[in-house]
Amino acid sequence: MYAKQKLSYTTIRCNEFHIMSSRAATRVFQGVEEQIATGQLKDGSKLDEASIAERFSVSRTPVREALLQLVGSGMAIQIPKRGCFVRSPSFGEMIEMFEVMSELEGMCARLAARRISEQQFSELKTANAGCKRAIETSDSDLYYAENVAFHECIYEACGNSYLANETRRLRRRLQSYRRLQLRVRGRMSQSLKEHDEIIEAIEAGDAGRADHVSREHVMIQGERFNDLLAQVGQRQ
Repeated sequence: MYAKQKLSYTTIRCNEFHIMSSRAATRVFQGVEEQIATGQLKDGSKLDEASIAERFSVSRTPVREALLQLVGSGMAIQIPKRGCFVRSPSFGEMIEMFEVMSELEGMCARLAARRISEQQFSELKTANAGCKRAIETSDSDLYYAENVAFHECIYEACGNSYLANETRRLRRRLQSYRRLQLRVRGRMSQSLKEHDEIIEAIEAGDAGRADHVSREHVMIQGERFNDLLAQVGQRQ
């Protein structure tokens, strides 16, 4: 009996440690990710475990987890026997990625307008309600998280797992820049308005309209691109 209680206690403590480590890794990942996106960490800079651990007041374990996430998202590269280094896209590369992302999002929405179930549509509206609540608190990071949930609903509803996974992969690569966009004044409200238009098109089964508004929702051009440049410049 004592042995079972001791084992149970040990398991609980291990789970608590794992949760704390995971949260710390997420905090480190997001912090380093933003430093890369804003140019504080330049392309080719070495990501030293010890200095990062000291900067974020954590052990090396969550730092290693965060570096793996950065490599997985394409924000860093791991070179054997040399370490982990920043891989930051040029603005030209970033715009090209946004162009591809807009096409992928449009395709997902177009298919979702034809294939979405009632349950999936209900989940899409619930996710958008979460975006509205985030705006009420003026929390751009919370809005970003709710925004991811909104788009995940569309990926699931498109009925094409290959397309959905490719879209997720590129979204992860661009997430730091998309998060910065949301900090531009008025962008969250505009984003929510675009969500409403996407929902209307999907509900109506208008695949062409869903494709168009989704592409415009993601694509940065004209004033949006200038706003993003200014947002990055303010943090350098």
